[in-house]
Amino acid sequence: MESTQSTDVGDATFEYEVDFYTGQPYPIWEQAREQCPVIHSDASSSMAGRSTYSITKWDDVETVLRDGETFSSSINAEHIGQYMGELILAMDGKEHRAYRNLVAHAFRASQLEQWDGLLVRPTIERLLDAIAPAGKGDLVLDVTSRYPVQVICGIVGVPLEDSAQFHQWAEEINTGPLHPPVGMAASKAMRDYLAPIVEDRRINPQGDLISDLVHAEIDGERLTDEKIYGFLRLLLPAGAETTFRAMGNALVALLSEPGLYDRVIADPSLLPAVIEETLRWETSVTQVSRVATRDTEISGCPIPAGSAIAVLVASANHDEARYPHSGDFDVDRPAQNHMTFGTGQHQCLGMHLARMELRVGLDAILARLPNLRLDPDAANPNIQGFAFRGPDSLPVLFDPS
Repeated sequence: MESTQSTDVGDATFEYEVDFYTGQPYPIWEQAREQCPVIHSDASSSMAGRSTYSITKWDDVETVLRDGETFSSSINAEHIGQYMGELILAMDGKEHRAYRNLVAHAFRASQLEQWDGLLVRPTIERLLDAIAPAGKGDLVLDVTSRYPVQVICGIVGVPLEDSAQFHQWAEEINTGPLHPPVGMAASKAMRDYLAPIVEDRRINPQGDLISDLVHAEIDGERLTDEKIYGFLRLLLPAGAETTFRAMGNALVALLSEPGLYDRVIADPSLLPAVIEETLRWETSVTQVSRVATRDTEISGCPIPAGSAIAVLVASANHDEARYPHSGDFDVDRPAQNHMTFGTGQHQCLGMHLARMELRVGLDAILARLPNLRLDPDAANPNIQGFAFRGPDSLPVLFDPS
C-alpha cells in the first residue's frame, strides 16, 4: 500500500508517494525543508481524509507539539482511536492531565528499577540463551521482535506464552487504518483476552501494571474501564512495536557503520550515545497527528481550522539547521535533545522504559554474541517504511558460546 499525496512544495509540484512498508521518505522531507517546510495535501489524496499539512522543520515541529490549544490531539480519536478505544493520545487539557497523572504512577523510577532486574534482563538473557550456541541467527526474528513484547507482557501481567499472540495483535492494531476489518478484530480480541485479567486484578492485585491501573486513584478519581482498555491497547503496540524497531535500527548502525562496533566493544560507555544517535538518526515512529483548532499559520503557510497536521518528528530529527550532516550516523555528535519521544504535554510516558530496554538489550547482545558481524552471504539489512521504520531481518554470524 502506498501513501500517495499530490503536493505543493514551494513553487514546485511533486508526488509525495512513499510505500507504507518499504518506502524511504527522507529525500522528500529534505527537499521540503529546503524549498518550503510545510507540505500540503488535499483531502482527496491525504491518508487523514481531510486537508493535511505535513510539518518538516525542527522549530515548527516543536511549536506545534508545545501548543496544545492551537494544535489539538483529538484527531487521534478519528483514526487509531477506532482501534485502541479511549486514548490518552486523543485527549487535551484538564482531561489529559488527569488521565496522565493516573497512569504515570505505573512508570515511576522505583518501578523501572524493579523491572530491570526482575524482568528486562532475564528476558533478553533467555532469548540469547536460545541462539548463543548456534553461531548464527537473525537478530530481528530471534531477538528484537520478541524481546520488547515479552517485557511489556510481563509488565502488564500477561502470561509469557501469549506474547507472540500479543505481538500479532499489536501489529494489526497499529496498521488498523490500512486494514480496518483486521484492526477491529485484533482490538476486540485483545479486549476479550484482557477482560478476565482486569477483573481478577480488581479483587487480587498482584503488583503488575494492570493492578496499578485498576486501583490508581487521585483526588477520588479512578480510571474508567474504557480508559483502562484504551491504555492497554496503546501500551502493548507502542511499547512492543516501537522499541523492537529502534533496537533493530541500533544494531544496523553498530554492524554497518565503519569501526563503530569495535569502538563500542572497546569502550562500552559509548552505548548510551549510540542509543541516542540511533533514536535521532532512524526514528522508529516518524510522525504524530494533530488538528488545527483555529486558523493559524506555520512558517508563513496559512493553516485553516480543521486541517490535519502531520508532525514529522523524524524529519525534525534530520533538520540540518540543528544537526549538520543529519543523514550521517555520528556517535560523537554533540548531545542535544531529539524529537523521537515528542515534547510538550504528550511527551512519551514510556521513554525511560524504552531507553532502559535498549541499553540492557544491546549490552547483553554485545556481551553474549562475541565477534558479532553481518552474515556476508545474506543481503545487507535495510531500514525501511513510511510511518514505522526498521529492518525486517538482520542475519548475523558470531562466535558460538
